[in-house]
Amino acid sequence: MRYILLVFLGACSYGILSTIVKLAYKQGYSPAEVIGGQMFLGFVLTWIPALFFLRTKPSLRQLLLLAVVGLTVGSTGILYYNALQYIPASIAIVLLFQFTWMGVLIEAVMTHRMPGKETIFSLLLLLTGTLLAGGIFESGGLAQFHILGVIFGLLSAVSFTLFILFSGKTAIAVNPWIRSSSMATGSFLLASLIYPPVFLFNGALLDGLFPYVLLLAFFGILIPTVFFNYGMPHIGPGMGAILGAAELPMAVLSSYVILNESVSILQVSGVVVILLGIILPEWLRQRNIRRNKATS
Repeated sequence: MRYILLVFLGACSYGILSTIVKLAYKQGYSPAEVIGGQMFLGFVLTWIPALFFLRTKPSLRQLLLLAVVGLTVGSTGILYYNALQYIPASIAIVLLFQFTWMGVLIEAVMTHRMPGKETIFSLLLLLTGTLLAGGIFESGGLAQFHILGVIFGLLSAVSFTLFILFSGKTAIAVNPWIRSSSMATGSFLLASLIYPPVFLFNGALLDGLFPYVLLLAFFGILIPTVFFNYGMPHIGPGMGAILGAAELPMAVLSSYVILNESVSILQVSGVVVILLGIILPEWLRQRNIRRNKATS
């Protein structure tokens, strides 16, 4: 249960990011400054605690593999932020949330085993709830699609699916803090190649950017990466994808509380459906365990 809780909290942490990004954009900061600053401070925040665990001495190959996994973290953010340039956040997050069924599909292919009825029903609930919470059925929802935005949004879902998959399978013997810092290194290198870190020299950090990118690094790099690295090896990519759906309800809640954005009844109902889809698999699993104990 504690590993499930860690992955759930990591997903909730991701849900806060969209609100922080909106606040930063309102202050006039560019995507390059926001993404670059987030990845840079994420690199710093994860390496500070990791330095205390370097005595375990992971191999260079393990560090390089983890840095490659970190590329999926960086690419998810970059692709998602680019999708936001062409389509509304409500549409972009629905496309990102296709990782729920992608993760279950990949696990089924890798294990040569079809997902159970409970998992399929949970996915249906998650997809239905995502469409409702994302506002697809609100006025003008479908009319707001743009081909480039759709491509970037779906690619961000693929990238996040790969992170969920490989974060639970790559160098799992390495200390989770070192795993997280190595992944953050890969994310920072990728972001620096696409968005050169000019914010380090143009004074933007000290001119108001720092609080936003610090929060983005904390909730978007440090917390979810560490929690996923602790939890994912124990629960698998299928359950990880389902728990990852907690991001959307948190995004809706933070937008409502912090940005005072209106939330419709359809969106609230979508959040409830998503939460049911997250809770259902574990509730059924616990019920089956109790039933098996009672009959044994």
